[in-house]
Amino acid sequence: MSSMRTTVVFVLVLMMVLPYLGTAKGRGRGSKWWGIARAGEPNNLVSNSIKENSITNSYLDPDVHATLRRKQRRLVRDHPGVVVAVAKGAKQAISECKHQFKNRRWNCPTKDFHRGRNLFGKIVDRACRETAFIYALMSAAVTHSVSRACSEGAIESCTCDYSQRGPSGADWEWGGCSDNIQFGVKFSREFVDAGEKGRDIRYMMNLHNNEAGRVHVSTEMRQECKCHGMSGSCTVRTCWMRLPFFRVVGDNLKDRFDGASRVLISNTGRTPGNGRKKYNYQLKPYNPEHKAPSKKDLVYYENSPNFCEKNLKLGIAGTQGRVCNETSIGVDGCDLMCCGRGYKTEVKEVVERCACTFHWCCEVKCKVCRTKKTIHTCL
Repeated sequence: MSSMRTTVVFVLVLMMVLPYLGTAKGRGRGSKWWGIARAGEPNNLVSNSIKENSITNSYLDPDVHATLRRKQRRLVRDHPGVVVAVAKGAKQAISECKHQFKNRRWNCPTKDFHRGRNLFGKIVDRACRETAFIYALMSAAVTHSVSRACSEGAIESCTCDYSQRGPSGADWEWGGCSDNIQFGVKFSREFVDAGEKGRDIRYMMNLHNNEAGRVHVSTEMRQECKCHGMSGSCTVRTCWMRLPFFRVVGDNLKDRFDGASRVLISNTGRTPGNGRKKYNYQLKPYNPEHKAPSKKDLVYYENSPNFCEKNLKLGIAGTQGRVCNETSIGVDGCDLMCCGRGYKTEVKEVVERCACTFHWCCEVKCKVCRTKKTIHTCL
């Protein structure tokens, strides 16, 4: 009888910890496709196997093929031209990440690897807020790039979004070529989320952050209009929906990074489905006094590592030798950037182009100026 009770207790405990299993290894498993950003020039992403100008008979470059999972390869084959947009989006996300964190201890370092999650280093194996930002930004970039490629006619299976044909205003009417955000969101959801498997908390975290990136793109769509009328009188306007500048998306996600929600996984109970009991797991705030994360919020469940010191295991370079701002009290200031270790000051001569003038046509001529700059670097 006691052995039966022990078995029951063991099963109950196993059911409670099951959602957390599988998080020790392969935590960044859905990031393999990011390597497409390092897989050559856009024109080389797809090679033609039969004849020129035949996209339908093309095959993926080997480096690209290695970064994609089976479902992702199928999506690329089903939507000729989309692989270039995905690669462009991934490169755009890398550039934006480096811009947003250029003055932080963690400055979004990347490595020149073609495959796997080594692109951003081993930080993606940790479920911290930096990883949350990367996932959301990469998903947003694919949504943004694919939506724009549709309206530019670069993808065979989609065009402009002509569904914006609702009621017009008093002095304007729908028209033009709206960016196809519906296709972009749908494709991103299928392509980006394809690498995520399981029911553990990391799986749910990744899916939530992926979707948050897409939501930030779709909710920032804006209306653009063009005037029509005699001598530019603008008696009537034609309007369409346009994607936001990606910098706007990056800024918004950076704000969400600063206020990211630490979460736990909760079991909301069992619901019957297909003759079996199905468990419903949801993310809930780590602090019960905090509100549940919204669709736009970034979520994480592990604390960020110490970026002050070098950590070879996590691929962290530390802040030694980083340039800092002596007069700033923010994160780029020498006190915070150098983690209290101090800094050194040097006066260096810098050679720059200056006094540039445009000469018709079409040449820009500049002088070479030598200036002295005071540079502060962390010890």
